[in-house]
Amino acid sequence: MKKQTFIAWITAGLLLAFSFNSALAAGGATPPPKLKWSFHGPFGTFDRAQMKRGWQVYKEVCAGCHSLHQIYYRNLQDIGFSAGEVKKIAAEDEVAAGPNEDGETHDGGELLVRPGKPFDKLIKPFANDAAARAANNGALPPDLSLTSKAHATGVDYIAAVLTGYKDPPSGFKMNEGMAYNTYFAGNQIAMPAPLSADAVEYADGTKATVEQMALDVSTFLAWAAEPEMEERKRLGIKVILFLIVLTALLYALKRRIWAKVH
Repeated sequence: MKKQTFIAWITAGLLLAFSFNSALAAGGATPPPKLKWSFHGPFGTFDRAQMKRGWQVYKEVCAGCHSLHQIYYRNLQDIGFSAGEVKKIAAEDEVAAGPNEDGETHDGGELLVRPGKPFDKLIKPFANDAAARAANNGALPPDLSLTSKAHATGVDYIAAVLTGYKDPPSGFKMNEGMAYNTYFAGNQIAMPAPLSADAVEYADGTKATVEQMALDVSTFLAWAAEPEMEERKRLGIKVILFLIVLTALLYALKRRIWAKVH
């Protein structure tokens, strides 16, 4: 990973964490329930079937407003798609093309585009922040690349917010254009409830309840924030095993040396 990209990720994470923590300080949010995830713990791994379902939810429900611009199409092979499937997924999107042979970047006022390729980053839903705000009543949908790292309760928070939409309690004053959410700071969120039963038809036949989709897309976003997590855990286990063996060898050597002294 390039140094500039690493710094960008760290900076984005800090900014998002600060904004979320500041919002929580305003009060009103119920702490999200702690859930069991397959990838938690030193030996935890991502459930590939769940991640593929999560990708489907992101693509069909979330991608219309939220970007995931730190992920490349080729990264989708890590969640279980084949190289051919990734190539097909990428080709379904159009990305900005470079200048043509005449050095032009537009054709009759239209931006030159081409089918996406595995080496491209996932496309953004809007051309710029102004367009995003105009389509969302002034609210700016955040990029979801680091969402699970931007809150103290991580992936639990994502799943909770996605399932936390309720009717406001009696006497609760709602601002115009806002929705009530049990787990969001202040209990008012600009995003309408994104999930509804059977909003997607899972390719593996799993029933698409709101709770199931929330868990699946939360798992996918947890992977998107830390695609190297499994590799890091494997390396950590190897290091620990090496240190155990090294300690045993050093102890045996110490015993042998001091046995001669005594």
